[in-house]
Amino acid sequence: MKIVNKKNIVPVICVTYTFVSVSLTAFEVLVTGKVSPAQLNLFLFLIFSILGVGVLSQHYRLERFSPVGMLLIQYLCAVAVIIAGTKIASCFAYIHPHGLQDLILSFSVPYAIGAAIYYISLWLEVQRQNQILQEIKKDGKNKDC
Repeated sequence: MKIVNKKNIVPVICVTYTFVSVSLTAFEVLVTGKVSPAQLNLFLFLIFSILGVGVLSQHYRLERFSPVGMLLIQYLCAVAVIIAGTKIASCFAYIHPHGLQDLILSFSVPYAIGAAIYYISLWLEVQRQNQILQEIKKDGKNKDC
């Protein structure tokens, strides 16, 4: 049985890369006792990735809103988490006066791309499922005759 195949090779590479890079960076921080800006960036990107995926995965809870409303609510929730996290972090470390703007921009551009990919994929899957349902209904009507 093949665990890695043509269909899942890219996600497997992405997960493996993420696991290895985060693990090695965490190990390096533990050994040296210091966090460099590059290491901090890696952890920040990991947190942003978790935040983006977490927010997007909750779309089913917002189905009563319009698609645009859903996108805005999700985005504003994510930005609120970033603002809160930055305010908390500012109690422990110096944050550049434009740091919050930079963080929001660093999150917003990849989030917009990821959200577009996510919702286009979701729409295509819904279309595929609707087509399957139509075929099932059509086959059911043909058998009744």
